[in-house]
Amino acid sequence: MDLKFNKNEDHNKLLVSDLKHRLAKVKLGGGEKRIAKHHEKGKLTARERIDFLLDDAEKAIEIAAFAGEGMYEEHGGCPSGGVVVKIGHISGKQCIVVANDATVKAGAWFPITGKKNLRAQELSIENKLPIIYLVDSAGVYLPMQDEIFPDKEHFGRIFRNNAVMSSMGITQISAVMGSCVAGGAYLPIMSDEAMIVDKTGSIFLAGSYLVKAAIGETVDNETLGGATTHCEISGVTDYKASDDRDALTRIKNIMGKIGDFEKAGYNRIEAAKPKEDPQDIYGILPAKRSDQYDMTEIIKRLVDNSEYEEYKEGYGQTLITAYARIDGWAVGIVANQRKIVKTKKGEMQFGGVIYSDSADKATRFIANCNQKKIPLVFLQDVTGFMVGSKSEHGGIIKDGAKMVNAVSNSVVPKFTIVVGNSYGAGNYAMCGKAYDPRLIAAWPSAELAVMSGNSAAKVLLQIETASLKKQGKEITPEVEKELYDKIKARYDEQVSPYYAASRIWTDAIIDPLDTRKWISTGIEAANHAPIEKKFNLGVIQV
Repeated sequence: MDLKFNKNEDHNKLLVSDLKHRLAKVKLGGGEKRIAKHHEKGKLTARERIDFLLDDAEKAIEIAAFAGEGMYEEHGGCPSGGVVVKIGHISGKQCIVVANDATVKAGAWFPITGKKNLRAQELSIENKLPIIYLVDSAGVYLPMQDEIFPDKEHFGRIFRNNAVMSSMGITQISAVMGSCVAGGAYLPIMSDEAMIVDKTGSIFLAGSYLVKAAIGETVDNETLGGATTHCEISGVTDYKASDDRDALTRIKNIMGKIGDFEKAGYNRIEAAKPKEDPQDIYGILPAKRSDQYDMTEIIKRLVDNSEYEEYKEGYGQTLITAYARIDGWAVGIVANQRKIVKTKKGEMQFGGVIYSDSADKATRFIANCNQKKIPLVFLQDVTGFMVGSKSEHGGIIKDGAKMVNAVSNSVVPKFTIVVGNSYGAGNYAMCGKAYDPRLIAAWPSAELAVMSGNSAAKVLLQIETASLKKQGKEITPEVEKELYDKIKARYDEQVSPYYAASRIWTDAIIDPLDTRKWISTGIEAANHAPIEKKFNLGVIQV
């Protein structure tokens, strides 16, 4: 291996090490002291509950683990958005599990908590996956109620979704394992089946203090809304569980009796590992986001047997379009080629830039995959569409619009991996979050923004210096450098994959070696939902 490979490898392994360190911190939720207090009550933590419930916790994937990262610091923070969401198997059935983390502000709902819960339900609806709610929440975080309560994508949307999902025949099971108050009390009752843990679970629209204040009645919380009340008097819940493990075991038993599902029918054969060592990805991927590399070398380390069939290999070479298999599943790959290529006309094209011919090729390939019912995988390392008079005269806007149109109207499931750059309209054309990928994950090397930190800082610096000069201030080289460094540092923070993950612009930041597992899990989930629409590009400029 050459020196550059070794430097890349060291850099990327450090990024993965940092990722694992951050994940370990996030998994502590509200901290070790609060976990200990939780255990003293005889309760399992949210993560312990999920691990007990799943057939194999190691094979599960976690959605939005970094939700809320760096947000709400003035409120003490909200690790993982105060809720844990995983996709895994329960009694052999693939499910989504949503568990409130009561070690984080007693499981209270911050704005990002609502967004994360809605993302979990979106995944359930899109893929028609059963969803399990493990409820242990104090309800809306009152200091921020104006950002979580009334709007379309706020708290109340959860219950609207409960009703819609029920009408779709999607299995919903709830276990009340702690507090379940106010509006949140509707969640378990709008599920198909609900259970409650004796002595620790409670459900009521208003707790004992509010009841006393509102109507003058004196009553304790257990009498008001405990397990005995709801299982023997009100009939609100269906099962009384003796403890957390008993409730989770009952869920396993219910899931084990559910019948098979209608399949979409995506093609799968016996899986094969890549022949090329996936560990090489660390050395192939450049430490600098501006450096060039051959994306086909990454693809060889992601696909079965390191084999793929490239579509229109010699045309539109800054995009790679290819058929392959990942963990046995047939996929169509659309990937940004990051090396400089030379066309037959002798022109040089920059890697990571989408040209007119590349966009045209991708549009045709996406249409082919839709016709053949092959899921699409987008590997993003894109700086945007080509600019300049030659491109504009050649109709780059029109060709780019065709590609965006094809991505938007695609009916087969789409999966996006942000490998490196994800800038500007390139993010859109390569199926960014706004274009409904079933799952979207980023590698630690990813950057998501309108443009790179360096380019943005130069543009913003020009604006800033022009403004200061108008005020009569002298801009020395030293002042200019100080301004540039300050602007770039702020922008670099915003292009970080952790900034995107905290706001759920991506579903996760993952080790590149977990990419195959993520895509395979996503296609297995998508296979639960037969395609109901026909692919139609609509009206486009030819």
